[in-house]
Amino acid sequence: MTALAAIDVEIVVPVYNEERDLEPGVRRLHEFLRTRFPFRSIITIADNASTDGTWTVASGLAADLDGVRAVHLDAKGRGRALHEVWSASTAHVVGYMDVDLSTDLAALLPLVAPLMSGHSDVAIGSRLSRTSRVVRGPKREFISRSYNLLLRTTMRTRFSDAQCGFKAMRRDCAQALLPHVQDRAWFFDTELLILAERSGMRIAEVPVDWIDDPDSRVDITSTAMADLRGMARVGRALLRGDIPLHDVRAATGRGELVAVPGVPPKLARQALRFGSIGVLSTLAYSLLFLLARPGFGAQGANLIALLVTAVANTAANRRFTFGVRGEGHGRHQLQGLVVFAIGLALTSGALALLGRLTSHPARAVELIVLVGANLLATAVRFVLLREWVFARRPAASGSGASR
Repeated sequence: MTALAAIDVEIVVPVYNEERDLEPGVRRLHEFLRTRFPFRSIITIADNASTDGTWTVASGLAADLDGVRAVHLDAKGRGRALHEVWSASTAHVVGYMDVDLSTDLAALLPLVAPLMSGHSDVAIGSRLSRTSRVVRGPKREFISRSYNLLLRTTMRTRFSDAQCGFKAMRRDCAQALLPHVQDRAWFFDTELLILAERSGMRIAEVPVDWIDDPDSRVDITSTAMADLRGMARVGRALLRGDIPLHDVRAATGRGELVAVPGVPPKLARQALRFGSIGVLSTLAYSLLFLLARPGFGAQGANLIALLVTAVANTAANRRFTFGVRGEGHGRHQLQGLVVFAIGLALTSGALALLGRLTSHPARAVELIVLVGANLLATAVRFVLLREWVFARRPAASGSGASR
């Protein structure tokens, strides 16, 4: 076994009930690292409380192959596995990849090289780059693009692909961030990237060739709901200043961040608050739609869910995003209903288009299409609320009114 202290790169392969795919995947990765990778490396198989023969296979690989080790966790969760292994690592760079090796291993050196050179702090594979070559179904493609659009809209992120299972980062940066990352499941990647970006770390993106695994066990609906809850939690924490980003920047030598040129501080604060409220509204909308769908149909459930959340959203943005108090609440709600009508037209149009494409869409597909349409409606809503509904109006000349 290679001495851990002499390792440049530690690659974690988190697995749960993968007894069939584990051995061929690890042997292929091991051969690539041995013959085509210039850095000293080790593979760590992290078994997430598997109930089949995965741990037996992992132990056998660790005993048979130099540069492979295995660790067992008593609880599930990809984020839990990465948190535990990365926290204890002594390698200069830590990374992970999915056991199915959906990403072409030729991208591994471009992923790690900027970290080893010190040019970047974090590196991620991107399936959404123009030069990436991706083979997957339209449903997963739509979900991926909608999720990353939602992140950019609500969390002001700049990275393109949060959930690609192909990432690496410098160990000192990982160990500065990990104590502040709460999620231990699928949202772990997104939360880590958001905090890294907010801490001033440089994130390199590598276009990848990627082939979808048809045997994926990810529950799309439950994962999407968990991601929405995670975004709401992180948004609230950032808004309240609960995450000590200054300490993380100091620990990694980043110093203070400078303001993004061209973005007024007031607009940035409004966008962050609007985004946090929007995440909560999207979560409420999704729950109301699913509850109302059986009794009212897709269009009726969309109307009910959108109307209820629109009224609450207008009130919350009036108070917290734009700081409006006192008179005018009724007028603002009426104007908000006009904005609501625009959102209804966008989402109803999306449903009608889906109905033309397929006569019996699955509930999950309906929900995903509506969330995507709501992303567009959210951007329109922010502009209209800021520039029309809650725009500051100059006091009438000579009225003597004061605020």
